[in-house]
Amino acid sequence: MAKVGIIMGSKSDLQIAENVIAVLEEFEIEYEVIVSSAHRTPERTSEWARNAEANGIEAIIAIAGAAAHLAGVVASESNLPIIAVPVAATSLAGFDALLSMVQMPGGIPVATMAIGNAGAKNAGIFACQILAVKYPHINERLKKYRQSIKDKVYKDNETVQEILKERKK
Repeated sequence: MAKVGIIMGSKSDLQIAENVIAVLEEFEIEYEVIVSSAHRTPERTSEWARNAEANGIEAIIAIAGAAAHLAGVVASESNLPIIAVPVAATSLAGFDALLSMVQMPGGIPVATMAIGNAGAKNAGIFACQILAVKYPHINERLKKYRQSIKDKVYKDNETVQEILKERKK
């Protein structure tokens, strides 16, 4: 069964991680969550990343703010796809985390999402897309999900048109 690893730099990142968890649960994908810091617990972080594949993890989502070296450290220790979510944890509003994640040296890629909640949701969806290559049932769920968000836009348009129509009366 597909499994995603979620690693957070600190407990305060759980609020952002909840967006990832919601997506994975919607798609019925197993996950594990760990708090481990690239700076405060580097040995634990490296060990977890090195063992992730052996533990059945097929993609990793790293969530961190500030200097945000977490995704890069994990990527240096694992051949699994790494998806980074920057968190607005300092006065730089997440820009520092974004740059730390997106400016990886050639050869150690990290797929970096947007800062915060939208990035976390997209990280969950991106993990599903990665897994969909191997698992047809996840691919089918992605197709249904895409159709549902498309349908919502059409429905929202109808609602707006009705509101505007009523305004003209």
